[in-house]
Amino acid sequence: MGKDKVRRHRALHEQIVYDASVRPSKRKEKERSRRDDDEEFVSAEQTARILSEARKQQDELEAEFGRAPKKSQKKSKGGRGAAAAAAGAKAPSLSLGGDKSDEDESENEAEFLLSAKDEFYDHVPVSEAEERAFSQFLNPQPEARRTLADIISSKLEEKKTEIATMRSEVMTEASRTQPVAGVSPEMEQLFGTVGEILAKYRSGSLPKAFKMVPSMENWEELLFITNPDSWSAAAMYQATRIFSSNLSAAQAKEFYSLILYPRLRDDIAEYRRLNFHLYMAVKKATFKSAAFFKGIVLPLCESGTCSLREALIIGSVVASASIPILQSSAAMLKIAELPYSGACSIFLRILLDKKYALPYVVVDGLVQHFMRFEHDRRELPVLWHQALLTFVARYKKDISDEQKSLLYQLLQKHSHPGITPEIRRELVA
Repeated sequence: MGKDKVRRHRALHEQIVYDASVRPSKRKEKERSRRDDDEEFVSAEQTARILSEARKQQDELEAEFGRAPKKSQKKSKGGRGAAAAAAGAKAPSLSLGGDKSDEDESENEAEFLLSAKDEFYDHVPVSEAEERAFSQFLNPQPEARRTLADIISSKLEEKKTEIATMRSEVMTEASRTQPVAGVSPEMEQLFGTVGEILAKYRSGSLPKAFKMVPSMENWEELLFITNPDSWSAAAMYQATRIFSSNLSAAQAKEFYSLILYPRLRDDIAEYRRLNFHLYMAVKKATFKSAAFFKGIVLPLCESGTCSLREALIIGSVVASASIPILQSSAAMLKIAELPYSGACSIFLRILLDKKYALPYVVVDGLVQHFMRFEHDRRELPVLWHQALLTFVARYKKDISDEQKSLLYQLLQKHSHPGITPEIRRELVA
């Protein structure tokens, strides 16, 4: 009645305006069932998986670049080995062209790249003073950094030696019935032509032979024949997109560490920035997050020669990517155990800012990482203090009282006028 009475006493034009206007609803919004400060817990099973993943990363890093003999992969009867044999039997008939579906896919890919150009980390402002401070914590006697061309030549020499040894064994056994594992001249010529196409590739469909490489058993050798050192940046992005989707995590890690990782470092060192297509290739590489950490991030931190610019550019990809807690926790645990460099602080701070519900073993490992500097007489960089502040701010509820007292002792020996008071305030809170 009240509403009808109000409408009855209004003029027609006022009633029309009243009915057409938007009025706030009287319904109360439901409160969120979960708040930001609610605590999350990690099960013992997930903690064990994180530790297992960290151990795997340690073993693979120790076995990398010829430090330990590479384990031979077992051939399955009806799986990958059969597919590789079938592909090898029909190798001479492989075509270099693409079909209509490839053209449609390339058009969609071009639209995606154009829409993603706004996210390109084009320029990283790094001052000379920051680079000097960062370089103080680099390895004073680093190993000679291997370029992509060096890796390719060494791998080809290893394959030639392996094939020559196998041929000599076959000759001594006087058994020529079974073919010797290797690349036939026809395949070598075919993939040499593919390499010439990839060197000039800008857009469009890729050769069909190149798309079949992930299904072949000797995919590494076929890739090296195409000379990845001469690939265009667009071809490197397309290759990363194909191999990150079709290879297993272990094989993707090999592709990242042998081909993508040295190409990224070469490009940043030469142009002081990262090409747009290579930046998108790094984003695609996070599709296999475990392989991404083992093949790019951890070798970068372990090298002792990672520049501030390299760490910031690759770190921007880590910050924007969606990475599972298992791989991120294992990576943090491994980075915390590495010899310190400024890159370690950058990647730790970025991963800590993702606000994972870390298990206690990772929190304890991070506390031990910072306590390693208690007796270090060097003046620690701002990056180290920022990483400590991020850790304390995000996980102060998970730090025990005993660990807090240890951190207080650490702050008495290493302090920053603008950051240390904030760290103390977080510890007290």
